[in-house]
Amino acid sequence: MEKKEVLLLIDGFNLLSRCYFATAYGKEMHDLPRNSKGQFTNAIRVTIQKLLMLVRDHEPSHIVVAWDVKRDETLRREKFAEYKGTRNELPEPLIQQFETLVQLFDNIGITQLTIPRYEADDIIGTLAHRWRNERDGECIIYSNDRDLLQLLCEKTSQLISVKRDELKYTLNHFQEEYGITPAQWIDVKALLGDKSDNIPGVAGVGDKAALPLIQQYGAVESIYENFENLDPRYKRYLKKLEAGREMAVLSKDLCTIFTDVPDVVDRDLEECRYILDKQMVRNALEELEIQIRVG
Repeated sequence: MEKKEVLLLIDGFNLLSRCYFATAYGKEMHDLPRNSKGQFTNAIRVTIQKLLMLVRDHEPSHIVVAWDVKRDETLRREKFAEYKGTRNELPEPLIQQFETLVQLFDNIGITQLTIPRYEADDIIGTLAHRWRNERDGECIIYSNDRDLLQLLCEKTSQLISVKRDELKYTLNHFQEEYGITPAQWIDVKALLGDKSDNIPGVAGVGDKAALPLIQQYGAVESIYENFENLDPRYKRYLKKLEAGREMAVLSKDLCTIFTDVPDVVDRDLEECRYILDKQMVRNALEELEIQIRVG
């Protein structure tokens, strides 16, 4: 019987930065391991170990690593000048390892995509959307970013870290936890905002109100259409919702992942097919003086 195809979509910076901070915590720059060429290697080692584990556990037929552009070069920054404005500068060893890793992935034949003005989430969204419509197999998203939950469907799941383990978070998990559709997750986020991305949301509307409002009214727009007759249990939020109307609409726009990114929407999916060549991986790692058991 022919194996079902599986698309693995990796949020590159989400993976790399998690591996970096897990291995650099509490250390000064001079304490981090480097090879004889002076290249930092702490995050790359763990990233490749993780990649090999994902390939072993999920047996993907296709792999894509999606990378973000600089945060001040995105469509969302054009719409909202403060978007991601509270984030700190990235540490130099992390930036250097990003550049090394891009070259390493190239050397071992993994498809990587960066699209001007779009973010990794949008590339992932477009590919997940296409896979759902064009292929029969499963799509697995590797990222801890819960914004991506809006992409879940019968075919698409997301690998999320839970304590020291990893959960394959499915549509069923989502519906049991939140009682809404994945598309309505955008509306919940529009009310809540997102501190890490500096998306404002509606000031004063937190978890206790955001999810119940969307469970009851279905969408941000419906809340405002029914504003005069909102359920009395939301009485204490009326002024906040009224004051935050514009921000709710803006935040919904900022939280919505694109599924029609140029150059991705018409790319041949077969270009993303991947067969692990263990010797090629060994050679690439040897060049960086990284010793990992490839299998």
